[in-house]
Amino acid sequence: MESFKLFLKSIVPLSDQEFEKYSQYFKTRTLARNSYFAEIGKTSHEAAFIKKGLLRTYYINEKSEEVTSCFCAENNLTASYKSFISQQHSELSIQAVEDTELITISYNDLQILYQKSALWQNIGRSIAERQYMVMEQYASVLCNESAKEKYMRMLEEQPAVINKASVNDIASYLGITRRTLSRIRKEISL
Repeated sequence: MESFKLFLKSIVPLSDQEFEKYSQYFKTRTLARNSYFAEIGKTSHEAAFIKKGLLRTYYINEKSEEVTSCFCAENNLTASYKSFISQQHSELSIQAVEDTELITISYNDLQILYQKSALWQNIGRSIAERQYMVMEQYASVLCNESAKEKYMRMLEEQPAVINKASVNDIASYLGITRRTLSRIRKEISL
């Protein structure tokens, strides 16, 4: 839980006592490689902090193909946010790329935390703001960068993904074919 506590402290001032007071609402969970944290068509009842490991988020397009929309690595949060917040069925799946350790909180426990503590309301708001900025940055990258620029950004910002995720998933995330990704990798290595 120490890495989670440090993550929260990077968002808002949080005393060890305040963290311990509410730590009972958080649970540890391990996902085996290829198992799911959230699934299309099922309601997502948990949000998670990734203590160790890598997850990939994907949806199914009109051709019934998996399209990777996000990779979530250690020391980050993940959830099928729309499903978690609305308590409706998820439109995406979140799958473990490797064995992954999570610290989770249920939707109901999060609501209890919000009711009991203004600090946790502030943490929730700050996390929502951060997630929104991440999504806006991702949208900007998708619209404004070439495939090579996107891959170079991944190499710099997400090297663990490059080493752990499949070539197909990386190509899907970048919005390119596997062949184009191979060409880009070859150009970079020259």
